[in-house]
This record gives sequence, structure tokens and C-alpha cells, in this order.
Amino acid sequence: MPWNIPIFLTWMRVLLIPVFTILFYLPHGWLDMQTINWTAAIIFAVAAVTDWFDGFLARRWKQTSDFGAFLDPVADKLMVAVALLLLVSLGRTHAIFAMIIIGREITISALREWMAQLGKRNSVAVATIGKFKTAAQMTAILLLLIGLQDFHGFNLLTTGNILMCIASVLTIWSMFYYLKMAWKEFKH
Repeated sequence: MPWNIPIFLTWMRVLLIPVFTILFYLPHGWLDMQTINWTAAIIFAVAAVTDWFDGFLARRWKQTSDFGAFLDPVADKLMVAVALLLLVSLGRTHAIFAMIIIGREITISALREWMAQLGKRNSVAVATIGKFKTAAQMTAILLLLIGLQDFHGFNLLTTGNILMCIASVLTIWSMFYYLKMAWKEFKH
């Protein structure tokens, strides 16, 4: 396993997951809920930024590796899945959104793995629709983690759930897009 700054940043994201989770399970009274919300949102934002940054550095410094290509999406999917499960358990979003997003991630990960075994990984490479889905999803999760109904006259919970709905639609759309790309490979 190679060690470099991009892989270190990816491992940092993985290690932030239990820290992020433990915040919501601290004994009652250790921290007030708003401190927990903001701390969790900051941790999630740091994870989202390092997700972009580790890929950028790996490409720029030519430090890409098979291990990094494996670990990076795993770290992303774990962080998103944990955040969604926490948000559902806190009653801040709907379980259907979590089911759609987590189900799609499992499906597309399995599809990518299968296509890689066939030597056709590029046929399910990340598309623009997937990037829009990720942007809506990450923004929604961040707003829902903060969880304020009145933030300078702005309802973050409502806005977060609207974005979560948009992310869910884009999630389904992108899943069908990737399945269609893979299907073309099977027809040859």
C-alpha cells in the first residue's frame, strides 16, 4: 500500500467517520445540540473538501494508485451513508432519500467493480450528472446537519430536504445513465 499525502487525506476521511458519529451519541449534557450540529457539519465539510483535494493532488503530483482509487470512493460512500443514517435517526430527513442514495451507491459500486473485472471500467466513469448529484447531496447533508429552522430567516431543514429530494432524483437518473452505459458494453 503506497503512502502519500492524497492517501493520507483519504484515510483521514475514514477516521473522521467515528468522530463524526460519536458526537451524536455523547452523554446528554456534555455538549448542547447546536454545538454538536455545527461540529458535525464542519467535520462533514472538511471531509467533502478533502475528497476533492486528495484527487486533485493525486492527479497533479502523479501519485494515483489502484489502492487510492479503491479507498477514495469507499471513504466517500461511508461518510455519506453514516450521515444519512444519522439524519434519518434524528428525524431531519426522510428514510426514502437515504434508501435511494445508499441503494444507488451499492448498485453502482458493484457495477463498477464488475466492469473493472471485464476490463471496461471506463464505460462507467463518473459523468456530469453524477457530479451534480454529489453537489446537491453534499449541500443537503451539510444543511441538514446544521439543522436550523431559522438561520437569518432561512430554513436550513426545509432547504436541505428540497436539495435531498433533488439529489434523490439525480441519484436515480445517474444510476440509469450508468446502467445504460454498461448495457452498451454487454451488447457488443
